[in-house]
Amino acid sequence: MLIPRLNIPDSRYRWFALGTTLIGGFMSILDTSIVNIAVPKMMAAFSVGTDDAQWILTAYMLTMGVLQPATGYLCNTFGARRMYLLSLFTFVVGSALCGMAWSNDSMIAFRVFQAIGGGLIIPITMSIVYQEFPPAERNIALGIWGMSVAMAPAVGPTLSGYLVDYWDWRYIFTINIPVGILGYVVASLVLRETTLIKNTKFDYAGFLTSSTGLFCLLLALSKGVDKGWDSFYIVSLLYAAFALLTLFILIELSTDNPMLDLTLFKDWNFTVGSIFVFITTTILMGSMFMVPLFLENLLGHTAMQSGMLLLPAALVGGFLMPVAAKLADRFGAKPFVILGALFALGGTFPLMYIDLDTSSQYVVFVQILRGVFIGLAMMTCTVLSMNNVPMAKVSQASAINNTLRQVSGSFGIAVLSTVLQNRQIFHTAQIAAAMNNTSPAARTMIQYGEKLFAHAGSTASVAHQQSLVLLNSLVQRQAIIFTYDDAFWVLGVFAILGVVAALLLKQTKAGHGGQTVVAME
Repeated sequence: MLIPRLNIPDSRYRWFALGTTLIGGFMSILDTSIVNIAVPKMMAAFSVGTDDAQWILTAYMLTMGVLQPATGYLCNTFGARRMYLLSLFTFVVGSALCGMAWSNDSMIAFRVFQAIGGGLIIPITMSIVYQEFPPAERNIALGIWGMSVAMAPAVGPTLSGYLVDYWDWRYIFTINIPVGILGYVVASLVLRETTLIKNTKFDYAGFLTSSTGLFCLLLALSKGVDKGWDSFYIVSLLYAAFALLTLFILIELSTDNPMLDLTLFKDWNFTVGSIFVFITTTILMGSMFMVPLFLENLLGHTAMQSGMLLLPAALVGGFLMPVAAKLADRFGAKPFVILGALFALGGTFPLMYIDLDTSSQYVVFVQILRGVFIGLAMMTCTVLSMNNVPMAKVSQASAINNTLRQVSGSFGIAVLSTVLQNRQIFHTAQIAAAMNNTSPAARTMIQYGEKLFAHAGSTASVAHQQSLVLLNSLVQRQAIIFTYDDAFWVLGVFAILGVVAALLLKQTKAGHGGQTVVAME
């Protein structure tokens, strides 16, 4: 790189490196949520329907998912600094191109280019932080790093709503340019190259099977509700994903230089911690998908208002991450993972009883409980699960961790979308059957509506028809409320499983920052 590096003392370098990686990490996570609000504007600008416009989101998600398994090899072979700068440069160029897109097809192509950089940034930055900090400081470092992971998804809708409402939807992309350039210059000045592992062959077979398998899986999860889970299209994708990922596992276990070292799962904490990550990311992304829908579709909030209501939870989570990490250094990580899982449970089950009388303050309070869960459990579990990973395999472990997050986030949204679709049909039919013409409640509602509309000037026949329309809308509205309650009940089941996974983690002995570092055999 043409920019000379600063001469930073070794005793301070790791903290400078940590601060540098926060910029890229925050931008990468932010762009997974900031675009959603602007999709209707893009549909109007490009004159396309929902199915076509959704590919703007899907293409970004698919590209991120298929690339993340390769980050371990790329960091080990070319160096984390070089790959971080290249990824950040690609992300910024992709953002500029997205801001200039002239059609839906060009936007999709530019989003793929943007995601090539964005998909690599998070596992690379996590690997840098993990390698630069000694075990005694790793908890607090990852806690600070995790602030970007916690806050960016909540800031995204708020920022996007503001830019779309008061400026222009293209600013959600071009805003990345000055921030990205700043991040690139700072990273060039600060970051040192990590240790390279030379003479390793690229696992082409592993990359091909994992990338195509993950592509099929993520595409099936994102399109399952629209196409139908029993459709030939979705069933074929799921069969292909199962076959390819099974082949990927067999290849990785039989090659000398695997792209992802699956023997890491021999370690109990890494395996249970990975399960915990999958479960809790499902809860996190599912909640972030459901709550804004409830606030906007049922309580009538704007996208920006919904984002503002979610912001306190993100701030609480971001604040608690370094605090929990520091305390975990003294008392061990497992108690905080368990406590966080309990807060996830407490922040999920109350949502099973929300209705039209639910206040915004109640939603904010429940979401703050979820924020406490993020702050206490997410990064402390990551440190505990990766505690026994040898330094040479940290990049691969980070790639596994982030790939699981990508898949579980898509899985959570797919499950909840299916619940919303199927249970709304069920509840509508159930309520409609109860509110038939012979039902006293239905007759009372119709009579009340007839008097109301007649008083407003409608004739008797028109008032009767208007009353039926009103009754139908009330049935639909109540069915939607019951459907949301069912969906949050599903998240509650995942929260219970998260508590079980947290209890199964093994606490290491105190020392070395609350965690013992033991190389795996």
